[in-house]
Amino acid sequence: MNRIERIGNVAAIMRDYVENKQTFLTDTTKSVPARSYTDPDQWKAEMELIFKRVPLMLAFTAELPNAGDYKAMDAVGMPVLINRDKAGKVRAFLNVCSHRAAPVASEGHGNSARFTCKYHGWTYGADGKLIGISEASKFGEVHKSELGLRELPCEERAGMIFVVLTPNAPIDVDAYFRGFLDDFDALDFGNWTYMGSRTIHGANWKVAYDGYLEGYHFASLHPETIFPRTPSNCMHYEGFGPHQRIGFPHHRIAEALQDVPREEWGTQENNGFDFVRIMFPNVSAFIAPEITQVAQLFPGPTPGENRTVLNYLRREPIRDEEDRANVEAAMNFFRDVTYTEDYLIGLEIQKGLESGAHDELMFGRNERGNQFFHEWLDWYLQDDKDLPEPVM
Repeated sequence: MNRIERIGNVAAIMRDYVENKQTFLTDTTKSVPARSYTDPDQWKAEMELIFKRVPLMLAFTAELPNAGDYKAMDAVGMPVLINRDKAGKVRAFLNVCSHRAAPVASEGHGNSARFTCKYHGWTYGADGKLIGISEASKFGEVHKSELGLRELPCEERAGMIFVVLTPNAPIDVDAYFRGFLDDFDALDFGNWTYMGSRTIHGANWKVAYDGYLEGYHFASLHPETIFPRTPSNCMHYEGFGPHQRIGFPHHRIAEALQDVPREEWGTQENNGFDFVRIMFPNVSAFIAPEITQVAQLFPGPTPGENRTVLNYLRREPIRDEEDRANVEAAMNFFRDVTYTEDYLIGLEIQKGLESGAHDELMFGRNERGNQFFHEWLDWYLQDDKDLPEPVM
């Protein structure tokens, strides 16, 4: 079955969900220990066994479209530098000078063929090799070939740049995503325009992430923003390894698809239904015709904190100053909705978890996306990777 046929079948299922007031249901409920969101030892294990071992989506092709473009950022406490060289190849490094460990590029975006540490002026090429030492004759003998920036495994696929935060670790993005990136290839995501980002802060990263994985809360938490378009508690889940494509039908899905030939239903995203694409462990992408929001959730410096970068992209570039103003307003609107309607309740949930009121949280049969996420989380945290993988 090809991608369009598969999505068309999902659209038919979601139409029936709306007509019959149903949703995707699994066999049983699932309990998760409350300490999963508060325990420092589990938080450390998540950093070491997941966030520093799997390919993380850290940048978009649209952020580094030209030779010399770079992005310097913090990812779970790791200083990362991503750049594109003259040949178009993308690389990633730890943004740490080999002399005294200062950064070689300031956080943010720029364009440069080389990187110079602002502390003592040591200079590195786009390939990370050390090419210049200030007043080298007075410094002493060094082997430049051994003092380059520490490179990180990096691959560019489907308009996104993936990095493993451990030097010399294996990386195989295609194997990790198991066909999930075909959606982004089909959208020609690599040729979109990066609009900018907004940063918000919230509770434990899993508290925040749980909110992206279900629509059970739409009527109560989003009565004026999401619920007028999308029914509450009406979702469809598909798994691609640990990743998910979550379907959210519109109230008017039957009307929207009424005059569309059945074989074309798989081409009708945003017309009768939407998808949220979940990249394990920390990305949620909502593709919308007006502007797309891609959330990157990074665990904070303590178990009870997260930093979320909300990235915004669009198919077409900015047309003029009026268009830019409208885009800035849209980004601010989506940020404000995400923070005030989702992240503030998350902070209250964090207080509840830390109070010790309950030993467990329960996810219902209708919250399969949350169950699936926590099953994969547990799979990565256990020692025996030969155990069966979770299935949707």
